[in-house]
Amino acid sequence: MNKLVWRNIGRFALLMLIQLLVLNHVYLGGYVMPMLYVLFILMLPTNLKPIPMMLIAFGTGLLMDMMNNMLGFHALACTVVALLRGLYADRILTRGEPVVIEKPCVYTVTPQYFISYLMLMLAVYYLVFYTIEVFSFRGFGGVLLATVCSTIVTTLLAVLYQLIFIKREKQ
Repeated sequence: MNKLVWRNIGRFALLMLIQLLVLNHVYLGGYVMPMLYVLFILMLPTNLKPIPMMLIAFGTGLLMDMMNNMLGFHALACTVVALLRGLYADRILTRGEPVVIEKPCVYTVTPQYFISYLMLMLAVYYLVFYTIEVFSFRGFGGVLLATVCSTIVTTLLAVLYQLIFIKREKQ
């Protein structure tokens, strides 16, 4: 297996460990639930085909569901993010240019483009996750508040993760 595959496996393991050992125990005011493991899906290469992308995302979410005794909330939210990532990653990250990005991050993409991509995908994740968790439109204001708060906190944590754990490659 090549170096990129091993890096992605290592990133997956590190993000899952951080999520399971630290972030699953963080609840700030009932409206913030950081889900940093989603960053693994968002940092996969942009040339990955849609079916493998969605299978990887579904498997990642299913593993998180099994670890948290949930009923498929993570799996559905991750699969929706993978579907939309395939549709919008090129438009946001590369501005429509035919460029393959092996590791989308703040170092390989213009930071404001990457952060806008990150915030959009995380907002979709949280909106799907919280909507199926509540399973009602009665508490939609709470869903929106939790989505906005969790998206902001997770975006900050994702950027901090990248600044700490990802080396800037020499150009």
